Amino acid sequence: MENLSETPSAEAVNNSFWPVVREAISGSQRDFTQGSLGVGLFILSVPMIIEMFAESLFAVVDIFWVAHLGAGAVAVVGLTESMMALVYAVAFGLAIGATATVARRVGEKDTEGAAKTATHVIYLGVIISVVMGIAGVVLAPTLLQLLGADAEVIAMGVPFMRIMLGGNAVVTFLFLLNAIFRGAGDAAIAMKVLWLANVLNMIIAPLFIFGVGFFPELGVTGAAVGTVIGRGCGVLFAFWYLFRGEKRFQIHREHWTLDPTMLWKLTRLSSTAILQFLIGTASWSALVRVIAGFGSEAIAGYVIALRVVVFALLPSLGLSNAAATLVGQNLGAGKPERSERAVWTAAFLNAGIYFFVGVVLLLFSNAIVSFFTSEAAVLSIGTDALHIIAYGFVFYGFGMVMETSFNGAGDTWTPTWINLFIFWIFEIPLAYLLAYKFGMGPHGVFWAITIAFSMLAIVSALLFRRGKWKQKIV
Repeated sequence: MENLSETPSAEAVNNSFWPVVREAISGSQRDFTQGSLGVGLFILSVPMIIEMFAESLFAVVDIFWVAHLGAGAVAVVGLTESMMALVYAVAFGLAIGATATVARRVGEKDTEGAAKTATHVIYLGVIISVVMGIAGVVLAPTLLQLLGADAEVIAMGVPFMRIMLGGNAVVTFLFLLNAIFRGAGDAAIAMKVLWLANVLNMIIAPLFIFGVGFFPELGVTGAAVGTVIGRGCGVLFAFWYLFRGEKRFQIHREHWTLDPTMLWKLTRLSSTAILQFLIGTASWSALVRVIAGFGSEAIAGYVIALRVVVFALLPSLGLSNAAATLVGQNLGAGKPERSERAVWTAAFLNAGIYFFVGVVLLLFSNAIVSFFTSEAAVLSIGTDALHIIAYGFVFYGFGMVMETSFNGAGDTWTPTWINLFIFWIFEIPLAYLLAYKFGMGPHGVFWAITIAFSMLAIVSALLFRRGKWKQKIV
């Protein structure tokens, strides 16, 4: 079993550009609590950015194929995604607990604690994914109705939603297992897992959607089948690597002994993080409900625009997750000032990158949306949505790093309160007022999104400067 104390020292590693790039892609065993902070951020963020690019590429490719089936099929995906967002929230919450705790143990050079944390994260994942799966299968028709779908969309969407929610374990464990790898500093393996899952997904989904060769033609339901199969293969590979691969700690039989204290500690930390993301992602469901009042075309245009936004923004989670890992590991090593420097560096770099991304989306919003649909009404709404939301991209990039860094320190309550205030007390009422009371229609929702996320970045930065996250015990 490899001991963390035997990882390369700051003096022993090669910090030249190409060796560092190769190290980032192939995997690193260096100690991220010492040496160049910029190099450490680069080594962790490159595979995470590539990993998130794979996820965002899937989102765009998936909606591209589904869009060929018409606005109703796109609406099915959009409405189901608003429910899957709740699954993502739970998975993200569990992942935050995993990353923060594993990173602390790695920073403390406690390999036994890191291994035991991993097994108990898996226990939590099994329990929660089973509960969510049963609820999703049973409640699918009711959920679609509550989201404002018409009879045709409900008929088309029930099988899709049941497969996606019933098979939520593949999403949950992709998040959880990769969170364990990231917390340990093994960002390269998390990248490989997600690429495998999403490449398989992109290959398999159109085969089932259109009935290519001997595959049955399942229409929009085929997209759900492809997702579960592709991501399921990624989960199997991640489990294999966790138990058999070369990494910073090894899991043995004794680590599976149930420790109620540790399980409760993880549950408490993760439950706050789950609440945090439920607050944030449930707000997207509420926004879909506001949009639904303007018809299926409005939903379809909104969904396409959001998929493009996700494609653009998900890679920024690479820098955010890299900063969170450095925060956790350096707090564990007793170096809070180094943690803080990592966050500010990542935040300003992310903001700079997304200034240029926002400009591209502003200039080419119509051309981008027209790639997915030729329906005039859908194209018009999607273009306007992308155009308006792109105005806030600088703030999105900055704010994502700030919020994720609180979580990396184990301070999950601060971003929870931020999300509650920004999204529910401010954004949703603003969206409704702008859309209906001020007669702006769907544009009111789009402006509410931009304003809310810009405010979130400012509030997060002000609270981060106070420094209370440095005293958080995990």
